Amino acid sequence: MNIASRVLAVVCALLSLSPIAFARPVEPTQYVIISFDGAHDLAQWRRSRVLAQNTGATFTYFLSCVFLLSPETRRDYQAPGRAAGRSNVGFAATTREVADRLAEIWNAHAEGHEIASHGCGHFDGKEWSRADWDREFDAFSMILRDAYTINGISGEPEGWKAFATGAIHGFRAPYLSTNKALFAALANRGFTYDASGVSRGPAEPKENGGMMHFALPQIPEGPSERKVIAMDYNLFVRHSGGTEKADKDAVFENRTYKAFLAAFEAQYAGKRIPLQLGFHFTLMNDGAYWRALERFAEDVCRRPNVACVSYLDYLKRAAPSTGAAPAAGLGG
Repeated sequence: MNIASRVLAVVCALLSLSPIAFARPVEPTQYVIISFDGAHDLAQWRRSRVLAQNTGATFTYFLSCVFLLSPETRRDYQAPGRAAGRSNVGFAATTREVADRLAEIWNAHAEGHEIASHGCGHFDGKEWSRADWDREFDAFSMILRDAYTINGISGEPEGWKAFATGAIHGFRAPYLSTNKALFAALANRGFTYDASGVSRGPAEPKENGGMMHFALPQIPEGPSERKVIAMDYNLFVRHSGGTEKADKDAVFENRTYKAFLAAFEAQYAGKRIPLQLGFHFTLMNDGAYWRALERFAEDVCRRPNVACVSYLDYLKRAAPSTGAAPAAGLGG
């Protein structure tokens, strides 16, 4: 055997014995965080859970607690500075609806989704004091914990109260409207994160005061690529001035899908900063934004090195790289 052959044999042996030494660096995961504010309509609960089953995603549902009160029990909620039984988003229509929504919440929780807090009555709290926010969070905690009893609904699942008092770690403010009193109240109550911010583009969460702060990104959209907050309501206002219109030729849906996909591709091929997208259970502009969401999730969530996860899942998985502490403590 000549020298060249011997060298080649040695190299081959090294490659076969030590593959780890020659392995490519592991690419970071591209996270996509999809959330829903309010979590009202029962059909959309079911639709979102089917989407998750089809794509392997987990979602965050920011629940408004008034949807766990019927017309007969609505006075169990009193917002700061308001009369009892008032809400900006209404209440459940019937006790049967409350029971069905509780079942959806429990099923989603069992399937690995995150239930988080959107407060109760969807009031703008930018002028609220610390005591006002505490009152709102007390109402959320009590209504979620005691929803079966309050409404006279039988069949409370074993473990419901432990879930209600121990599994609520995140919050998003109605209208994304915050103040210092809110953050003080959240930190005092042991919330792990707040997701009420807005950023110029996809951004890593930032730690402040022992809590992680997430921000929905502004992303380029439409022919002129003007930036818009990556949330269905903001697209609704952009496309139709907030007035319901039929989505002729799927113009709104296609614009939204292309904007989401472009924002994703920019990170997937680049720094892999998590992409956050926000939705409601309202079918705006003929359901254009939900159809775009479904197309987007089915396209990207099963790609290599992509994880479509809830906010809490993201913090659990990415804690070492973000500096976040593992989710712990109580919230709500």
